[in-house]
Amino acid sequence: MLREADLPIESVSGPYGGYRVGRGLRLPPLMFTAAEAAGLVMATLEGHRGAADPADVVGGALAKILRVLPERVAPSIPATGPPGPGTTDVAVDHEHLGRLLAACASGRLLRLSYRLGDRTSEMDVEPWAVVLRHSRWYLLCWSRSRDARRVLRVDRVADLARLPETFTPPADLDALAAVEEQLSQGWPYAVEVLVDAPPQWVRRWVPRSLARLEAAEGDRTRLLASTEDPDWYARRLAAIPVTFEVVDSPELAAALRALGRRLLDAGEG
Repeated sequence: MLREADLPIESVSGPYGGYRVGRGLRLPPLMFTAAEAAGLVMATLEGHRGAADPADVVGGALAKILRVLPERVAPSIPATGPPGPGTTDVAVDHEHLGRLLAACASGRLLRLSYRLGDRTSEMDVEPWAVVLRHSRWYLLCWSRSRDARRVLRVDRVADLARLPETFTPPADLDALAAVEEQLSQGWPYAVEVLVDAPPQWVRRWVPRSLARLEAAEGDRTRLLASTEDPDWYARRLAAIPVTFEVVDSPELAAALRALGRRLLDAGEG
């Protein structure tokens, strides 16, 4: 495969043989669009644990790409880890992605046609940032039509038009943190849990995409979120290595009791 790609290969046969990329190899200049560069960086960060480390060979290569991207297009460095639940690769219109990144960089208002199920709605938004998380592209924006912050899936953008008006994004915007916090809210079943540990410790076990954390009395942490799958959420909470109490979520409490009985049965068996 390397030879077919016209890479010079030196090989030696025998018990001490092997092969290596030939000397004198020079990579030709590469040109990426902003969408391709941002996508390459964020996809690699999600899949390679050392990608955020400049000392890592992959991290060093990504750092070079980040240095030449416009500041408002360069992606945030996420905490790497396994993909989230139920996520799959979704095809995204590359033209839409490039235009969204360009609008973020230039601070231009957009009019979006956005698909929600079988219907399509229009909204005027201030595009703040495009983020790749758990193999999906999201647009973090302020919806002027809804007068609220929104996180929209890029694959659901049916069409977009650039408007002449400009905007100024929030100062010190942490796009990744805002997207992850938004993803933990807005589901059918409310979650409120008190964890017997301070927030700085709970953050080690609870990602921002799972819940919003608040300091509570007694050096404890209040975990606030919502979910569409209480059974899945119960399994995530079971990984917390300290005691906790469900305050106001009967569906989650029932799921935890069922999980506890299943674990007890497994242990007794």
